Amino acid sequence: MHKSGFVNIIGNPNVGKSTLMNALVGERLSIITSKAQTTRHRIMGIVNGEDFQIVYSDTPGILKPAYKLQESMMNFVEGAVDDADVILYVTDTVEDSTRQESIVSRIAHSGIPTIVVINKLDLTTPDRLEEIASRWAEHLPEAVIIPCSAREKVGINGVLAAILERLPEGEPFYDKDTLTDKTLRFFASEIIREKILLNYDKEIPYCCEIEIDTYKEEPTIDRISATIYVARQSQKGIVIGHKGERLKKVGQQARIDMEQFLGKKVFLQLFVKVQEDWRNNTRQLQRFGYEQK
Repeated sequence: MHKSGFVNIIGNPNVGKSTLMNALVGERLSIITSKAQTTRHRIMGIVNGEDFQIVYSDTPGILKPAYKLQESMMNFVEGAVDDADVILYVTDTVEDSTRQESIVSRIAHSGIPTIVVINKLDLTTPDRLEEIASRWAEHLPEAVIIPCSAREKVGINGVLAAILERLPEGEPFYDKDTLTDKTLRFFASEIIREKILLNYDKEIPYCCEIEIDTYKEEPTIDRISATIYVARQSQKGIVIGHKGERLKKVGQQARIDMEQFLGKKVFLQLFVKVQEDWRNNTRQLQRFGYEQK
């Protein structure tokens, strides 16, 4: 008997969804920072066993949209509720469980097998954990509730076992050697965006989008040219920094991570351009790969 299905990971920002995704897949596919809205796209990771294939999908954190980019991000989340074989709803030991009642209600009435993962087990006490689990049992009475620490990889095997128990029978959707549906261009852009999230404060990271202009694979080196788009002229100078030092730092950090990810040398060029208010421009959002209703 072979099992195969889509496991969609849903939850609020900052609960460790991407860390959990990476722990389950065993590869670093989703970028991880302490800032909210780290994930903008649905990122797929595929795990194969002798008698199963799990297709994980990490979605953007649930939020109330303030501009068209965030509306597109929420389209990914809503789609993830509809097309899952198993829903992995990720919360943690500190968030308010009432923040996203509409999505939780949709999950409760979806009829889709659901696993509530209470992340950051290491940041709470047994009594507090029992209180949190009881509250989630009221919100999603049909769900199984599993505590874990994705960062410390505690409880991951329990999450995997619960997924396999609920996965439907079926043939694999992808070849055994397929890790993700995303391209190397996508991961290159995500690595650059992660470094921007880590190196800049306030609004800057949320106003940046990355486009890979050229990606040339050679036997011993990949040559990549990318443009960082910002939403206002004043942001361009901040991203570049004095004598280009801040952009140089981002490029160096991104290149090191790319080389680790690809297992080969990387030559990386970065440019910065202004695309006025791109986050509210439907045409530009489509160009950057965001779905629009």
